[in-house]
Amino acid sequence: MGDHEARGDDFEKKAEKKLTGWGIFGSKYEDAADLFDKAANSLKLAKNWSRAASVYIKIANCHLKGDSKHEAASAYVEAANCYKKFSPQEAAQALNQAVNLFLEIGRLNMAARYSKDIGEIYQQEQDLEKATDYLERAADLFDSEGQSSQANTIKQKVAEIAAQLEQYPKATEIFEGIARQSINNNLLKYGVRGILLNAGICQLCRGDPVAITNSLERYQEIDPTFSGTREYKLLADLAASMDEGDIVKFTDAIKEFDSMTRLV
Repeated sequence: MGDHEARGDDFEKKAEKKLTGWGIFGSKYEDAADLFDKAANSLKLAKNWSRAASVYIKIANCHLKGDSKHEAASAYVEAANCYKKFSPQEAAQALNQAVNLFLEIGRLNMAARYSKDIGEIYQQEQDLEKATDYLERAADLFDSEGQSSQANTIKQKVAEIAAQLEQYPKATEIFEGIARQSINNNLLKYGVRGILLNAGICQLCRGDPVAITNSLERYQEIDPTFSGTREYKLLADLAASMDEGDIVKFTDAIKEFDSMTRLV
């Protein structure tokens, strides 16, 4: 460990010296970035994540001085991977820097991918508002790149967070939107009944049996096969038992469904 750390120190000192010395403007920063990269690798081997992260930030700054935005963004991602070991907040900040650079150079796919990562970090940290912001941004970016399957997976996460925060109308709207979008896609249409079940459960959480009955008609319009599914039967039975205030019927409907398809 000490050996790797010492090597890291040595490379870092050489890189700093390169920055303060003379040299052709562009190549000076490039050479320093190479030395910093060797320093960061040694520090990672020494498992000194905090120092490795700060060296990657220095690499990003070198690349920005040399106007290499893609390389700078990649260095911020490397810094974030180190920060993840001990400080999720700093990891999210480094990834945010990367996202902004990827957006500047038109790499929307990369910006989407790392916006999703940031959203997931905030979700783990239970900062659900920030998680929603970044996940929604990721979904929009994936949509703009024509990657609807990726976008829908993220939108489902956003809907689940909304339901967790008891924002049932928002969750319902997102689930229904995904179902509408997926029904015409041969790969995605088989998941539609599960998505409509989620939308219906959000409606049930609002405690309005009339709304759920109207929704079931709407879901039949989205997916004409829906009324023949066990998901439809479950929602209809739950709505009826809520209307009648029949707890036994409500519990039995869930048990019956769960015995064949695990209810998550």
